[in-house]
Amino acid sequence: MTKKLSIIASGLLLSTSVAFAADSIDGAFKEGTVTGTVDAYYENTNPDSGSDTGYSAGAVGITYETGSYMGLSAKVGFVGATEINSENDSEFESAFTSNSIMSESNLTFATDGISITAGRQAVGLEWAGDYHEALVASITALPDTSITLVYTDKVGVAGYDGIVDFVKVNDSKGAYIVEGTYSGVTGFEFTPYFYSVPDVSDSYGLKTVYSSDMFGATAHYAAASVDGTDDDSILALEASTEVAGLTLALGYIKTDKDGGADDIGAGDDNISPFEDGNYVYDVDAKTIYGVAGYSIAGLDLGLVYGETEYGSDKEKELNLTADYSFTDSFSGSLLYGNVSAEDSAEDYDKVLANLNYSF
Repeated sequence: MTKKLSIIASGLLLSTSVAFAADSIDGAFKEGTVTGTVDAYYENTNPDSGSDTGYSAGAVGITYETGSYMGLSAKVGFVGATEINSENDSEFESAFTSNSIMSESNLTFATDGISITAGRQAVGLEWAGDYHEALVASITALPDTSITLVYTDKVGVAGYDGIVDFVKVNDSKGAYIVEGTYSGVTGFEFTPYFYSVPDVSDSYGLKTVYSSDMFGATAHYAAASVDGTDDDSILALEASTEVAGLTLALGYIKTDKDGGADDIGAGDDNISPFEDGNYVYDVDAKTIYGVAGYSIAGLDLGLVYGETEYGSDKEKELNLTADYSFTDSFSGSLLYGNVSAEDSAEDYDKVLANLNYSF
């Protein structure tokens, strides 16, 4: 963690130490909550040419969060996994660079309209996901508005389908994020944002979502100025509706004809609807897709089908999903994917399955 982040974290730790001296700090610990997950995961890819790849794994996650005292609280979380079976060792090891990780370890100060969290934490923004060692400030003091300010120093992955140790972001220079949401116009939600990765790129964008009882629409545009290479940009449009419990959507995605959008999507991806979408962010890629979903008796069924044209080549992808809740705490999910590549030798099928128990 950088010196800047360490100083802030130390300041919060000092404040927490002072709070701990009061008798009522015992109440904060007694009011603390423990949550956890137990997962059994299976992944298999069957290419038309070559051998199958994949693995199965068991994973356990546990998190403890204290109650709040004087606006201060603390949180710590761990995720561990073990290989059950693997087509070859490299498949499991590429997804799990470590068998366990401290995914969360942070201190939070919260008061009316603002909260500040320092340390390892989950981040879920337009182009930043997974777990970050970061300083995050969330501001909700303005009506119908939320603003998130982030300085991230390290990023890691912690989940039932992969664990990757925390690594430096941008060679210790880190990255800065400003993202806001405004919902003061009936039916609309606007999300502008700015991402700065010093000496690498500056990105900005606007996501606009409209929703009503029968119709929804999303327009999302992002662009990046990338040092030493062509600039990136991406435009995504989607329209959706619901008829007799059946949700339907149609979407279109277009990337920059010179730079594509790989640099924009390097941190996370909230635009591509596919499980893989191997070429959605390529140079001058055009994607059209359709989505359908239906729920019945606790079973959620989904379908995504689309085609990406990149240069003179095309790739088609089909995703079928099923999610079922056996109880409030026990659920299962299944995904079947089929990718039809320009070169038929690169066609493949994929199956992902997971059983989850949460407490």
